Amino acid sequence: MKKLVLASVLVALATPALAQEFYVVQDTATKKCTVVDKKPTVTTTMVVSPSGSVYKTRTEAESGMKTIKVCSSN
Repeated sequence: MKKLVLASVLVALATPALAQEFYVVQDTATKKCTVVDKKPTVTTTMVVSPSGSVYKTRTEAESGMKTIKVCSSN
């Protein structure tokens, strides 16, 4: 029984790391784009990924940022 509980706890701890998400956001004041690992909740930044895309890795988001028109013009 202890092994089952321990295995369940380990799976629960590992799951959030596997489901990490990255967003391309733009600062509304400076118009500078960056990659963040949490969806913005403030009005000073907005998601500028196509259709609010969520990327699975930081590298994927950085590559995607290069193709977003409002980011590449700065």
